[in-house]
Amino acid sequence: MEEIEAAVEAILRARYVVALTGAGVSVESGIPPFRGPGGLWTRFGEPDMRGFERFKADPKGWWERRLRGVSRPGGLGEALRRARPNPGHYALAELERMGILRALITQNIDNLHFQAGSRNVIEIHGNAYKLRCISCHSRFDRESFRIEEIPPRCPLCGGLIKSDTVMFGEPIPPDVLRRCYDETAKCDCMLVIGTSGVVYPAASLPIAVKQSGGVLIEVNPRETELTPLCDIIIRAPSGEALPRLVEAIKRRK
Repeated sequence: MEEIEAAVEAILRARYVVALTGAGVSVESGIPPFRGPGGLWTRFGEPDMRGFERFKADPKGWWERRLRGVSRPGGLGEALRRARPNPGHYALAELERMGILRALITQNIDNLHFQAGSRNVIEIHGNAYKLRCISCHSRFDRESFRIEEIPPRCPLCGGLIKSDTVMFGEPIPPDVLRRCYDETAKCDCMLVIGTSGVVYPAASLPIAVKQSGGVLIEVNPRETELTPLCDIIIRAPSGEALPRLVEAIKRRK
């Protein structure tokens, strides 16, 4: 495939390669997307757009509902529990081990990049398996965190604890956003994989790379909002395209 070879050339020329991944990467692991055909919001309606505001107004009630098992819509919680990394996740982890991929920014909350072996992962929308203090932004493993009061409080600063996943109306945690911007500022080649390009601030990151003269490589079976900006377009699922990309790079090294 010519597009794969063009992507290999661009990646090997680059000084600092970063990936941005979206829901399309996890669809291949059985996790439904939110938007589009078969999406959770398409089937069940959009979630509460004032989620974070309501959490702050009644954190005790939010936690009581959570502990009663009132969870994510349409079986998302079960899909997250069942999901395993797919070849696209493993290919990105391999690129990192090869010293080519310097950072991976993901919009996904499923922890699959970590499970596949990636290490420098920045989870812009949080992680479903972690809790976070909304005051000091410390994070804790969800399963091992001891809940001794409702709502739970941060053992480090006393702030309110919530899920690490970013709610509607909630700002992206500043430590995460800072890392995203720092990695993007260094990036001269970004892999834009499985993202629709409509959710900000994540969608602004490829735009910033393009504006600074960097190369954008899109891996997506569908056209997206970012397609017109991309220099190289691979019209295939990430689980198919990324392993081929890795093998092509290995042949060149």
